[in-house]
Amino acid sequence: MDIPRTQAIKARRIKRVLYVLIGLILVSVTTVGLSRLKPAAPSVERSTVWLDTVKRGPMKREVHGMGTLVPLEIRWIPATTNGRIEKIIFRPGVSVTPNTVLIELSNPEVQQAALDAEWQLKAAQAELESLKVRLESQLLDQKAILAQAESSQRQDQLNAEKFGALAKEGLGSELNAKLSQAQSEGSAIRLEMEKQRMAISSESSKAQLAAQQAKVEQLQELLKLKRIQVESLHVRPGMEGVLQQVPVEVGQQVSPGANLARVADPKQLKAEIKIPETQAKDILNGQKAMIDTRNGVVSGHVIRIDPAVQNGTVTVDVALDEPLPKGARPDLSVDGVIELEHLDDVLFVGRPAFGQEKNVVGIFKLLEDGKTAQRTQVKLGRSSVNTIEIIDGLKIGDQVILSDMSAWDAYDRVRLN
Repeated sequence: MDIPRTQAIKARRIKRVLYVLIGLILVSVTTVGLSRLKPAAPSVERSTVWLDTVKRGPMKREVHGMGTLVPLEIRWIPATTNGRIEKIIFRPGVSVTPNTVLIELSNPEVQQAALDAEWQLKAAQAELESLKVRLESQLLDQKAILAQAESSQRQDQLNAEKFGALAKEGLGSELNAKLSQAQSEGSAIRLEMEKQRMAISSESSKAQLAAQQAKVEQLQELLKLKRIQVESLHVRPGMEGVLQQVPVEVGQQVSPGANLARVADPKQLKAEIKIPETQAKDILNGQKAMIDTRNGVVSGHVIRIDPAVQNGTVTVDVALDEPLPKGARPDLSVDGVIELEHLDDVLFVGRPAFGQEKNVVGIFKLLEDGKTAQRTQVKLGRSSVNTIEIIDGLKIGDQVILSDMSAWDAYDRVRLN
């Protein structure tokens, strides 16, 4: 007869319960532990990122911009009168002198006006000569009358003296003496009047001659102006340089002020550099600049800063202090770097692809193992073209990633392979 082993069954059941409990505890502990683990750091190829080391020392603050070479002197040659384009003698690209005729215009009215002015001047000059003759003749007549009055006055004076002497001696009557004295006084009055008339006539002659002379001079200036207008039909640049544009065609009618040609001096050039408006606030006249023509680098200095902003940039004019390399010509594309200031002793690093100066940004800094980079908050200071000042968050010798790491914004750590 078999006897049931109840104790063994109970022992096996207790072991099973204990195993289940232990398994549940292990699963719970494992789950909690895994939930508290940080996510694995993503991997980044070291060759795809740009690393730089924080340094201390001198740093140049510079700004960079693109631009072109432009002539210091550019002259538009305008039409000074109405006219029709008869002939375009030279096309753009030709070297010209101040007296080179570029364009021939025609205007019959201008030429006729010059002829009319010339004939008016000749008539006025002839009238001036005729007036001189008439006035000289009148002056001679007046002189003759004056001489006759002087002679009559002298005779009457002598007669008055004679009759006065006779009357004193009792050889003549008192009446004759008085009559001769009155006649002498009348002659003296007429002589004085003739002298005044002579002076007035002389002044009148001068005034008439001056008026006619002024008319002649006026017509001379008018003729000069008309001849200039005729000469302006032969369009000249008035300066030495290169003909750049001729915005007219043969047969075209032009009015005064219309631009006929543009001439520039290619020997004297300046650089017009476009600087981003956010970097242009510290630029001042006189600051040093370096202009890269892609065929050589020349030094210069800032001479003008455009007060207006166009398309997010500020135009800065740079005068060149050195001769340009061969091949430099107007409208050549150049790179410009302007030195803002020289900082003697600052903590700096290469300029990252993100973040502006005087801001706080997150930068990945390499840890001691050299394979892991930790995001670090860094306060930036003044910036340059390729470097930026470090105010806080980094120290000398720290290596940081300067590349754009926006793809890993969700992570505080990355691993470099």
